[in-house]
Amino acid sequence: MSKHPPLEDSFGRIHTYLRVSVTDRCNYRCVYCMPEEGLSWIPRDELLRYEEIVRIVRVMAEMGIEKVRITGGEPTLRSDIEQLIAGIAAVPGIRDIAMTTNAHTLAKLADRLAAAGLSRVNISIDSVDSARFARLTRGGDLERVLEGIEAARAAGLTPIRLNAVVLAGENEDDLFEMVDFF
Repeated sequence: MSKHPPLEDSFGRIHTYLRVSVTDRCNYRCVYCMPEEGLSWIPRDELLRYEEIVRIVRVMAEMGIEKVRITGGEPTLRSDIEQLIAGIAAVPGIRDIAMTTNAHTLAKLADRLAAAGLSRVNISIDSVDSARFARLTRGGDLERVLEGIEAARAAGLTPIRLNAVVLAGENEDDLFEMVDFF
């Protein structure tokens, strides 16, 4: 039994899902998301510490939250992100932890994230054409993302969901190629 009433909005809907942005930083500069020169980042000492995030999740779980999505910027840029995942996974009532990522560093992290309790991933990928991908992300490496997707699959971080931003005149003709590819 929860200690608090459930999270209910003004339409009477009960919410069981929490989205937590752990950083504003990103290693890509996608044309639709960020200026090429980047942004003025929140100072690191102003970001919530992992212990603070876990405490918030614990309170929210007492109000019926069962699913948590970790986002950013790019959440894998936070050092030791698997410690946060493990802390959230230990919260009673949390049954699903997902992460939205660009998968750039996922090949080296997937096993550790899965072992810590991450359930699944959403991966942002706007093209399967290397040159177009690099142009849209302003320097992203498609091969690293594909390796990250494979590492996530091998680690059991499934189902893997792919997110694509379709831009007129840029990548709309990639849609069918992406469907065939995946």
